[in-house]
Amino acid sequence: MRWEVVVWAALAVGLFAAEALAPGAFMLWMGIAAAIVFLLVWAFEGMTVLLQVILFVVLSFVAIQVYRTWFRQRARPSDQPLLNRRAEQLVGRVLELEQAIIDGTGRAKADDALWVVSGPDLPSGSRVRVVAVDGMTLKVQPV
Repeated sequence: MRWEVVVWAALAVGLFAAEALAPGAFMLWMGIAAAIVFLLVWAFEGMTVLLQVILFVVLSFVAIQVYRTWFRQRARPSDQPLLNRRAEQLVGRVLELEQAIIDGTGRAKADDALWVVSGPDLPSGSRVRVVAVDGMTLKVQPV
């Protein structure tokens, strides 16, 4: 068996294994591209290494774009869209300021965590409502 056929087969298997170990649907599509190049190199003798690499790069790009435009959009919507968005889960809640808001910044406690809050200057102990989130900063208004 020719060495380039073995290399492309090994690369395809390696990319599939990498996808199995660290799923994310990225290596899968590169593995599919490597498998296609493997089949082409196996079927057609005399392909230069440069042509093989170009085919792999182009097929990888096409396969990933197909995934991003076709399969990713067809993903099922989550029944808990805020599951890993802890700050956004706090929007609408009323909190008590642990640290006064001075010059637009203070701290409030929500459950077991202290959050940086921004809003109008208010004394410590004031009750505020979370109205928005900016990164990890809660935007608040007085209740």
